Amino acid sequence: MESLTFRHTTKTPLPGSVPHAITGVVASGNLEILLERVLPPDACEVVIETPIAGYGAVWEAVVADFVARTQPGGLRISINDGGARPDTVSLRLLQGARLMEA
Repeated sequence: MESLTFRHTTKTPLPGSVPHAITGVVASGNLEILLERVLPPDACEVVIETPIAGYGAVWEAVVADFVARTQPGGLRISINDGGARPDTVSLRLLQGARLMEA
């Protein structure tokens, strides 16, 4: 099991007022993502638990792209990975951000 944490500074907080959201299901190569509005409006933290070690650079790139695209300020994001591909991770992160914007 590998644990990774990425912290980013954002230009703006993620719009909306939803306090938390969950996307995905950990099963058969997928992942579960919990998004919580608990950090300062210019901070984003992503904590990843994955059974597949050695892909830190890939995770870092996917998270950095998500942060650049959505500016998820104020969010702590917890990812429980079950072996998801990078495109699935991006999709679930974007879905979670949209749920939080409601």
